[in-house]
Amino acid sequence: MNEQIICRVLTGPTASRKSELAMRIAEKKGWEILCMDSMQIYRGMDIGTAKPTAVEQQRVAHHMIDLCDPREAYSVSQYMKDAERVLADLQKRGREGLFVGGTGLYLLGLMTPMGMGNVPADEKLRNELRMLAEEPYGREKLDERLRRSDPETADKLPLNDIRRRIRAIEVSETTGIPFSRQPERKQEKKYQWKIACTEIKRERLYDRINQRVLKMVEMGLEEEVRNLLQAGVPENAQSMSAIGYKEMIPCIRGEITLQEAAEEIQLRSRHYAKRQITFMKRVDGIRYFDPESNEADASLESILT
Repeated sequence: MNEQIICRVLTGPTASRKSELAMRIAEKKGWEILCMDSMQIYRGMDIGTAKPTAVEQQRVAHHMIDLCDPREAYSVSQYMKDAERVLADLQKRGREGLFVGGTGLYLLGLMTPMGMGNVPADEKLRNELRMLAEEPYGREKLDERLRRSDPETADKLPLNDIRRRIRAIEVSETTGIPFSRQPERKQEKKYQWKIACTEIKRERLYDRINQRVLKMVEMGLEEEVRNLLQAGVPENAQSMSAIGYKEMIPCIRGEITLQEAAEEIQLRSRHYAKRQITFMKRVDGIRYFDPESNEADASLESILT
C-alpha cells in the first residue's frame, strides 16, 4: 500500500477568522494554501468571496482560486480532480498544503470519494442528494428514499451516515441493483486527515458576519457585481447564486436600496453559517478550537501537527 499523504484542513463557518489564522500558520510552517471555497474558484469575484489579496498570495502560495470564468459551472468532482492534482504536485516538490475554507461538500468529496468497482459516480444525482440532506429533516428524507430501493442497507446504516447513504442510493438507482447486493470492494485510502474547525459563540459569530458584510459593501461589492453583469455573466449563472451577489442584483436593478441589499446579505450569511456548523458536525475526525482565544494559534498548530 502506498504511503498516505497527510492532508491538513482549517474549516469552519464564514467570518470565523480562518484566512487570518491560516496565513500565520502557513508562513510559520512553510505550507501552501489550497482554498476550499466554492466561489473563490471564479475569476473576478473577489470582494464578495473574501478572496486572498495579491499581497497575501505573495506571502503564501495559494491554489484553487481563479480557476474558471464566472459564466461556467463548476462541480464537486471538478474540485476533487483539481485539488488532487495540486496535492500530487506538492508531494512531488516536497511541499505540504493546508486546505482552508468552509465549503463542506468539497471536504466531504475529498475525504470520501465513494468509488465502488465499475459503478461510476453520478455527480448530478449525488449533488441532488447532498442538497436534500441539508434540507430540514434531510436525514429522514434520505432514509425514505434509500428504503425504496434498498431497505436492507437502510436498516444497517446509521441515520447520521450521510455519505454512505448517498452512495447506497446512487449505486442502487444507477444500476437497478440494491447496494446490499453489490460485490464488496475495498478502496485504498490515499489521505490521512487532520481537521481543525473554528468554534465561536453564535452571537459573536453573527456580529462578525454583520460587520464583514458592511465592510464588503464599503469596498465596492455593488460595483463588482455590476461589472460582472456588464461583462456578460448571466444573472442565473452558478456563480451569481453566491451570497452577496444574488442579493445585490435587485439593488443594481433599482428594486431595493443598497442598505436593504446589505441587510439581506447579512441575513442569508447568518443562515449559511448555521448550515455550515450543522454540516461540519457530520464530518468524522474534526477537532474544534476557539479562533478568538489567546491560544488560538497554538491550538490550531497542535491540531494540525
